[in-house]
Amino acid sequence: MLSEKASRADNQQERSAIANWIVGFVDGEGSFLISIFRNNTTKLGWQVFPEFVVTQGAKSINALNEIRSFFDCGKVFPNRRHDNHHEDIYRLCIRSVKDLREKIVPFFERNRLRTAKADDFAKFKRVLGLMNGNVHLNEAGLARIKAIAETMNRKGMQKR
Repeated sequence: MLSEKASRADNQQERSAIANWIVGFVDGEGSFLISIFRNNTTKLGWQVFPEFVVTQGAKSINALNEIRSFFDCGKVFPNRRHDNHHEDIYRLCIRSVKDLREKIVPFFERNRLRTAKADDFAKFKRVLGLMNGNVHLNEAGLARIKAIAETMNRKGMQKR
């Protein structure tokens, strides 16, 4: 019995250590994105596209796979942009609104970010809440989401 309790304590400590590692990693290499792009199949002709992304160079792709495994969702893709990097860049992308609501948001509510990304996360969470109420399906709601998205990620809304 003692070993079972000790094992559970070890698992909790390990999970806590991994959670702290993920928070630090996301503070440095992650983004909470809200893109709005044309989509003629939608009622308004625009689609709101929330996405959680973590990037890393090819040499450290295992870190992205570890985060993907921790959340049990998302996919790792090669990044098309190289910018000034000397190696291929990869992105862990979590795009499922269900996974964002049920896994990503609760995780970062329990494990607080420590950089300016905390503000982006709060805005990201607010947009997901608005989408949950279908606010994005009317023009006033879409404008509200656009106004929030334009204040995120220092560069403003991701335009497509």
